[in-house]
Amino acid sequence: MSGLFRNRYVRAILLSALFLQIGIWVRNFAILLYVMEQTNGDSRAVSLISVAEYAPIFLFSFLAGTFVDRWRPKRTMVWCDVISAVSVAVVLLTFVYGTWKAVFFVTLISAILSQFSQPSGMKLFKLHVPGEQLQAGMSLYQTLFAIFMVLGPILGTFVFQQWGMEVAMVITAAAFLLSALVLVTLPADRVESGSAQPSDFWKEMASGIRYVRDSRVLTMLGLCFLAAGLAIGMVQPLGIFLVTERLGLPKESLQWLLTVQGIGMIAGGGLTMAMAKKVAPQRLLVAGLAGNAVALAVAGWSNHLWLTLAAQLLGGLLLPSIQIGINTLLLKNTESTFIGRVNGILTPMFTGSMVVTMSVAGFLKTNLPLLFIYLLAALLFVVGILFILPLYRMQEGKAPENREQIG
Repeated sequence: MSGLFRNRYVRAILLSALFLQIGIWVRNFAILLYVMEQTNGDSRAVSLISVAEYAPIFLFSFLAGTFVDRWRPKRTMVWCDVISAVSVAVVLLTFVYGTWKAVFFVTLISAILSQFSQPSGMKLFKLHVPGEQLQAGMSLYQTLFAIFMVLGPILGTFVFQQWGMEVAMVITAAAFLLSALVLVTLPADRVESGSAQPSDFWKEMASGIRYVRDSRVLTMLGLCFLAAGLAIGMVQPLGIFLVTERLGLPKESLQWLLTVQGIGMIAGGGLTMAMAKKVAPQRLLVAGLAGNAVALAVAGWSNHLWLTLAAQLLGGLLLPSIQIGINTLLLKNTESTFIGRVNGILTPMFTGSMVVTMSVAGFLKTNLPLLFIYLLAALLFVVGILFILPLYRMQEGKAPENREQIG
């Protein structure tokens, strides 16, 4: 581990990610609480925040990954951070004229740029971190995200309550600029040759779609992705209403629900990794889907804080088993030459379905009881289980020759 931290690229990427997470969480919670204040808790306005955050993942992830392979990673990351900071400064100027709705612009621009920045960071890891240290480096990188699932909501809420929206935006812009400054200290990018022709993009995309279509396992996983995405998107923008309506607490108390869920994710990650060597990925996936179905049903029904927190903890504990189960099944049933395209096809299916239900979550909240929406989301997780059950009756696919981790 000490050798890993001697690698300047690892240090720079982790420090950059630290600043980015500070900026992202301060921005996200400041915007959420600000929109709640400006609209008196309008569920449609709250759901639009999530649409602005997740829609670019569906629209740009595959295209951005293609460009990242052609562009220089360090330069891409620096420019993404700088443009994100500039977008925040533009929104600060709009506050002078009272145009508060421009806060959606910050989320949208940053979400688009992240589709270019994050794959570039992975590319830097691959280019400059020795193979034997790559897994440890990626584990540290992912652990940082899990830690901010706990600390981020607390930090974002504290900044907004203490200093207001303007200061929160200044801190966000400063965090993005500090990330860019850290990356600037790295050596210049190596110029890579042999980039693919533009026409190759469409040919490779078509062959990837055919590959998924011809594999029953991957098709079932895609349908499971679809059901899970619909479920998560339906409730993701409405968590704050569990706090204000079901529990009768101030909107700022949402941070504690997310904190407990984040603690569960950190603990569940270690537990699931230990179990993954002994438990079939199908079982891990079904357990994760079933546990999250129960957690959503209980959270939607509960009007007791302790029970809602227990449901959040259960969902967090079992969420890693979904991620590990899906990744393992993908690796075992995908040839190494198709892993990137399969991941690039299935991930937009998940995020696209999330965006669909996020877009209508406000409408559903206006016309249906919150409990009914959470029960419907739990039912969609059960539908996801039904798509995975046929895999129990199938032989596990042959392991591909290259057991590289999906990026």
